[in-house]
Amino acid sequence: MQTAYAPYQLEMKHPFAIAKFSRTSTPIMLLRLSYENEHGYGEASMVPYMGESMETANEFLKKVDWESFIYPFHFEEIITYLDSISIGQPAIKAAIEIALNDLNGKLSGKPCYELYHADPLKMPLTSYTIGIDRPEVIRQKVADAKGFKVLKVKLGRENDRELISTIRSVSDLPLFIDANQGWTDKAKAIDMIYWLHDQGALLVEQPMDKADLEGNAWLTGRSPIPILADEAFQRIGDLTELKGAYHGINIKLMKSAGMYEAQQMILKARELGMKVLIGSMSETSCATLAGVALAPLCDWADLDGPWLTKNNPFRTPEMAEGKYLLKDSPGLGLEGIPEGLFIS
Repeated sequence: MQTAYAPYQLEMKHPFAIAKFSRTSTPIMLLRLSYENEHGYGEASMVPYMGESMETANEFLKKVDWESFIYPFHFEEIITYLDSISIGQPAIKAAIEIALNDLNGKLSGKPCYELYHADPLKMPLTSYTIGIDRPEVIRQKVADAKGFKVLKVKLGRENDRELISTIRSVSDLPLFIDANQGWTDKAKAIDMIYWLHDQGALLVEQPMDKADLEGNAWLTGRSPIPILADEAFQRIGDLTELKGAYHGINIKLMKSAGMYEAQQMILKARELGMKVLIGSMSETSCATLAGVALAPLCDWADLDGPWLTKNNPFRTPEMAEGKYLLKDSPGLGLEGIPEGLFIS
């Protein structure tokens, strides 16, 4: 197994603000694994609040025994091995695992979505994210969402109603709401949820602090729309504890350590009667396509990374009527890989 890396700074089109953080770029580690004359591509998107960085990614990669990955790849064993190297660090683990999934598809001659039994005809709409901002910038962001059929809106500050009213002045698209733990009073939160329902909201992600299981469960028991765990949910072991406290979960490959565990999360959530949104961090087309391959297994999708950034190094995946188009290409189907991007 040969390896090559590409440290990369992914720049946002607009400053990206949520309830408690704001950023203008995201450090990315792109990875290329080569095996039997095929190349597999992976990505670690290391948003600062998750605690990973270029330094931690490089240290982790130095510890990996690359010769241990032999085709056919057994992904349950691969995840167990990666977890044995270090606790946490799911993003860099995801980069390795996604690259191996891309290789797996190319070596078997099948698209990743086929290997994960995802039906392209069941692709859900994907949303376009509107971060917290001034009214004039909000209107510009909505204009940038041309072609999307759902907007995801970041809330959790004192001007939530103003932000929604600004969007409603220029768009009547349905809304996904993400409060990012920003609401602290459950009585006010349930009032806001009912108001948002009247404004066309379809779901709410992480309304209250991830540690407040009781408060989030209280909202779930009273909400007219699904309440989803986001920050409260990372790895599959978290899932059982969340049953009853949320209607569903937001799966992100940068938290699940890749595609295999994400698929296992979907299956487990279905057993528990929970809904599933597949989401993303700030990502290039590489990690986005990994999420897209699993999206038909989910109820909703929020996979808009390439549309929110201005220096995506790869070709932007194709969409039609607000849905990604899955092609009959082996692996992830990543296209437009620049010459000289990776360092051996």
